[in-house]
Amino acid sequence: MKNWLFMATAIISEVIATSALKSSEGFTRLVPSFIVVAGYAAAFYFLSLTLKSIPVGIAYAVWSGLGIVLVTAIAWVLHGQKLDMWGFVGVGFIISGVAVLNLLSKASVH
Repeated sequence: MKNWLFMATAIISEVIATSALKSSEGFTRLVPSFIVVAGYAAAFYFLSLTLKSIPVGIAYAVWSGLGIVLVTAIAWVLHGQKLDMWGFVGVGFIISGVAVLNLLSKASVH
């Protein structure tokens, strides 16, 4: 269970860092730039801890898939990025893929 807590921390850190990229304005603003660097450092550290017990392919699929979905949601709410129907379909496929990997695949560690 601890490995999934590390995974959640890695995902949240990466989402915060990626979301701060827009606000950093090309690393010209100090506070958002610091958030980007610290967030990615934390994300990779906690992702590395998950790799002690979760296969790298599974860990990366979950990390990147959920990161994409969360960053898209944050961009929609905070930055006014709109999704069309196909955007929602694509996000739905990402969520479905992560769910299948974790709930049905024998490649995942439970």
